Amino acid sequence: MKIKMTITLIVTLTLINIGCQQAEEKKVDTDVVVDIVKDDFPEYQQEIKQVLDGIFQSFKDKDADKLISYHVYGPKFTEYRNDGPRFGSEGNEEYERGFVGAIEDWDYNLNDLKIDVFGEVAVVTFEADFRPTMEAEKVQIWANVTLVFVKTNGAWKITHEHFTQFEKKA
Repeated sequence: MKIKMTITLIVTLTLINIGCQQAEEKKVDTDVVVDIVKDDFPEYQQEIKQVLDGIFQSFKDKDADKLISYHVYGPKFTEYRNDGPRFGSEGNEEYERGFVGAIEDWDYNLNDLKIDVFGEVAVVTFEADFRPTMEAEKVQIWANVTLVFVKTNGAWKITHEHFTQFEKKA
């Protein structure tokens, strides 16, 4: 009887020891340090680049509903246009629907595109070279643009826009 208890005790202690070692090994694997200021998050940068492509495709397609779907409207949404006052969700949606509705054709470049990801928040900056055709006339729009994205429900959405037009000297 003592031999059975001794063997059972040895087997039990061995299994507990193996389990503790495996748990410790797993703990080491999950102790990855993430630096939200210095890390690039390339997979998120790529996701945001795809969102940007979708945003500007919605201009080409004249699809205001699709454009609006890239925003997370609510009390935290803000927008600045040029030197005007701050707008919220309603002002932004009204403006963007009107702008998309006026476009007959759309061409653009995003110069000096920078996508900085801070975990589930991202700041996107670029020099916009927009060339929409409106009322049969091609218009040149130069602007410095900042977009702040948040990842919500698995998707990147705009929560802040800052758009400042400027004259570009040739």
